[in-house]
Amino acid sequence: MANSLLKTSSLSSRTKVLHQMGVSLYNTSHGFHEEEVKKMLQQFPGGSVDLQKDDSGIGILTLNNPSKMNAFSGTMMLQLLEKVIELENWTGGKGVIVCGAKNTFSSGSDLNAVKALATPEDGMALCMFMQNTLTRFTRLPLISVALVQGRALGGGAELTTACDFRLMTPESEIRFVHKEMGIIPSWGGASRLVEIIGSREALKVLGGALKLDPKKAVSIGMAEEILQSSDETKSLEEAQAWLTQFVNGPPEVIRALKKSVCSGKELYLEEALQNERDLLGTVWGGAANLQAIARKGKFK
Repeated sequence: MANSLLKTSSLSSRTKVLHQMGVSLYNTSHGFHEEEVKKMLQQFPGGSVDLQKDDSGIGILTLNNPSKMNAFSGTMMLQLLEKVIELENWTGGKGVIVCGAKNTFSSGSDLNAVKALATPEDGMALCMFMQNTLTRFTRLPLISVALVQGRALGGGAELTTACDFRLMTPESEIRFVHKEMGIIPSWGGASRLVEIIGSREALKVLGGALKLDPKKAVSIGMAEEILQSSDETKSLEEAQAWLTQFVNGPPEVIRALKKSVCSGKELYLEEALQNERDLLGTVWGGAANLQAIARKGKFK
């Protein structure tokens, strides 16, 4: 079991964080003042983060700043939080695909913002803001997929780790370039990377600033599959078809499954078991359960 992000918290408060969506990792007790950070980020406009919610229960979250390889402006960081909140409140949602506009994923942070936010205090404030946002994204009761087209660099690479799965197009790459910028990952990417590929591989990937092409990414467990097409539209269709096999079912069941996995990943065993019990109570005897029993189908 990976270490909980809130390891020093009490048992009840750790469980509460997972039960209640919208609870942030950092607050004023950590020296984090969200409204001040938001005002700071508003100074760096450009691009957008767009969300399309389909009746199928799959959302498409698109990073849209193609003139800068979908780099995150301050505005986009704020919009990402807004979209995460919207997804938290989407009761019919079952899955979400994160992708970039114009056939590339994201090159990380906009350098204009990085240059302006030059003090350690600015860096830590931005770090806490993005860790809050991506932790909330990770805990969504939606099964998430990063569709990596083109390049996912720096913060873009970190964003892929906030998703449950990563699918890559044939000519795409993931690269944590932080070392070459004189920093370390700050959006939670290093911690999540360890969880995904293990500490030894993570050290190689981060320390070597390795370029992970699709073949390498699959071989170390960073990516699930290499898609057939590099075409923007066709690869998105492939990703939707791939995700559909895991979200085919009633929303309340898929969402409970994702919550159960999150608790198993973040909580101590006894807490996770108690949370699983509570989640079971939300679906046992429910419509989907009763319909399945009535069908009396045999599993093969």
